[in-house]
Amino acid sequence: MSININDNEKRIGLALSGGGFRAAAFHLGVFRKLKELGLLWNIDLLTCVSGGSIAGAFLASHWGDDTALDKLDNYLRTSSIAVSSVIGGIFDPFSTRLEKLAETYERDLFGQDTLSTLKDGPRLYLNATNLATGNMFFFVAGGNDLVEMGEWELGTSSAGQFKISKAVAASSAFPPVFPPLRIDQKDYPAAGVDYVTLTDGGVYDNLGVNPLLRKRNALDYVIVSDAGKPFDMDEHPTESGTAVLTESIGILMEQVRGLQFKRLELSANEGGPKPLWFSINSDKGERHSGDAVFASSIKTNLKRLNSAEMTVLDRHAGALLTHRLENYTPELLNFD
Repeated sequence: MSININDNEKRIGLALSGGGFRAAAFHLGVFRKLKELGLLWNIDLLTCVSGGSIAGAFLASHWGDDTALDKLDNYLRTSSIAVSSVIGGIFDPFSTRLEKLAETYERDLFGQDTLSTLKDGPRLYLNATNLATGNMFFFVAGGNDLVEMGEWELGTSSAGQFKISKAVAASSAFPPVFPPLRIDQKDYPAAGVDYVTLTDGGVYDNLGVNPLLRKRNALDYVIVSDAGKPFDMDEHPTESGTAVLTESIGILMEQVRGLQFKRLELSANEGGPKPLWFSINSDKGERHSGDAVFASSIKTNLKRLNSAEMTVLDRHAGALLTHRLENYTPELLNFD
């Protein structure tokens, strides 16, 4: 999958940030705009975190099917899974809250499909955080290539029979609401550890930028759709000791966001892929005044979104993407 620009084949990667159902709906707006422009089914690589993994994995599992966008839209308007998963995990002695979360994804989105079923779609990374090493842990499939899970320090192993629903649950297991996913030696035979535990990919990097810059993926353009929670000025900052932990996580995520955008810029200056990025709180390119404020005020949980929220998220994502394409990579609007 690639596009032709001036008789040269060019490959595009798309990163989908975390941010719950808000992020999934924002990325859906990106998908719709890319489809309108004829680019969607030519994306070569998707790298996804948390809420972005919900949207990205669903798209990859329905690759080439235009009706997938409306199906995802309906799911985000009608489903609320966080509360049921938490309560179910508390009262069920045989399942954790995370297992309940995976079961909802299995029931409503992915069925029994495993990562091996994604072989004909784009290269797909579903990113989590490995609490054994502090590294990004990925599940990677698609692109008619190897299906693996692992990380740079402990290595990788085959993951063809790993369920998509379980990989997405690991990527979106936001602490402390959901406990981490445990993977034992029999499924991930890494040297030096008896097992690993995986939590939300946003703990390591809420943007999922790393796979975009790997030489093995050889991309020419990279697009980063950032629907995460922006850290805004607070006129009444907390004085509570317990709330400081939550605010600290937000500050750390903001630091990582800035560093990753800088990495994209530096990589491009050194001959790497040409980057485009946009964040949900940006008003640069918004179609209607106030869209950025409204969109970024929507909560980043896993509860269904109402019509007004879906409309603004769709419109704002498409507008920001269009603005960046027109101003920085107009050639992507005129490919063969």
